[in-house]
Amino acid sequence: MELDPLILSRIQFAFTMTFHIIFPSFTIGLAAWLATLEGLSLATSRPIYRELFDFWLRIFVIAFVMGIVSGIVMAFQFGTNWSALSARTGPIQGPLLAYESFTAFLLEATFFGVMVFGRQRVSRGVYFFSCLMVAIGTTVSSFWILANNTWMQVPVGYAMQGNQFVPTDWGAIFSSEVLWVRFPHMILAAYLTTAFCVAATGAWYTLRHRHAEGARVMLRMGLGLAAVLIPLQLVIGHLNGEYVEAHQPSKFTAIEGRWQTEQPARLLLLAWPDEAAERNAFEIGVPVMGSFFDSLTFDSREPGIVTVPVNERPPFLVPFYGFRIMVGMGLVMLFVSWSGVWLTRRARMDKGRAPPRWFLWATAISFPSGFIAIVAGWFTAEIGRQPWVVFGALRTADAVTPSLTTSAALTSLLVYVALYSLIFPAGTYYIWRALRAGPGAEKITGDPVDRGLVVEPARV
Repeated sequence: MELDPLILSRIQFAFTMTFHIIFPSFTIGLAAWLATLEGLSLATSRPIYRELFDFWLRIFVIAFVMGIVSGIVMAFQFGTNWSALSARTGPIQGPLLAYESFTAFLLEATFFGVMVFGRQRVSRGVYFFSCLMVAIGTTVSSFWILANNTWMQVPVGYAMQGNQFVPTDWGAIFSSEVLWVRFPHMILAAYLTTAFCVAATGAWYTLRHRHAEGARVMLRMGLGLAAVLIPLQLVIGHLNGEYVEAHQPSKFTAIEGRWQTEQPARLLLLAWPDEAAERNAFEIGVPVMGSFFDSLTFDSREPGIVTVPVNERPPFLVPFYGFRIMVGMGLVMLFVSWSGVWLTRRARMDKGRAPPRWFLWATAISFPSGFIAIVAGWFTAEIGRQPWVVFGALRTADAVTPSLTTSAALTSLLVYVALYSLIFPAGTYYIWRALRAGPGAEKITGDPVDRGLVVEPARV
């Protein structure tokens, strides 16, 4: 593989995007979790909800800041590495990203400060309202990002003026059926990611016999939410598969991994491609089930990779295995959450009993399952779109900055790797310290601004 500016820019974007998406996917769900805790505290006056709120607020602040830092890098790259993309799609992408600033960022910037510093300065009702606004702001932000990315995946409502994409129907862009299955898919993924982080934290404290009441609340609420959302996510995930089959046949065939059209079609579990021979050198499949999962029938005709022109085929391995990793993590979450709801009810945790240790360990080590699923899903979506950056209309090779040199692209990539290697471990370390201390480990002596956002450990 030749390290030209195109491949280096793609590697850089994949590297920075992988780090960035971890934090918004966590903070979207975490903001909603904080609003829920504050609402429960307001409604019940139970101290445990305030204690958990203060605990998770510290983690939210760190993750939120890390998301901002990595998000700034994403914006820079459009100018440094992808100026041709910016110039040609700017009339559409520019407004979409601006709408995010005018709506989501406005909400977050206005109420984030109140949420972090204002507990002692505003009424409880205003404080709860601020928490809701931050949660709504993170959700609205994800909508505009998904609207932008969805237009690149399935472009609608535009016309060409010279070499520029210009909007002709914003209504078509905002009401795209593809957007309205991708956006809920991402929001549910974020909620599930946070739910498993919360449940895993509760399981870990239960194993260590610490913070018993808080651990019980986190374990039951996290697993309960996941148990409800996972089936819905599987349904919406199937709808996402339908849009890929209808609008992106090249990505669909790579995900399926079948070279030849089949009727009925097999479901390939494992495969290794032999692109020269246009077949799989190795594969394990289940007869008929490919047709069932693709169309919910047992005899549908499903296309093979050979139906896609060679110069329009995406890489095989990443979409194929990325999709299977995403689905596999979903099945893990389904098993853990459903069995967890049953086991926690059976154990009568409200009576001070705990579920079996094997289950607590399974829940504790499942905390990264949501992150893994999101990263795998995004890799499937983005690499599966290749060789297009605007699917069917603009190739990735034509979107890179024309004047970008190999040395400049390599230098920026190495700089980003070096900076991320310092910044993100530091953020992760502070999150780990907060998790290790646990809820109630700090003295709530006043407004967080008076403590500089650094909680004072209680003396033992």
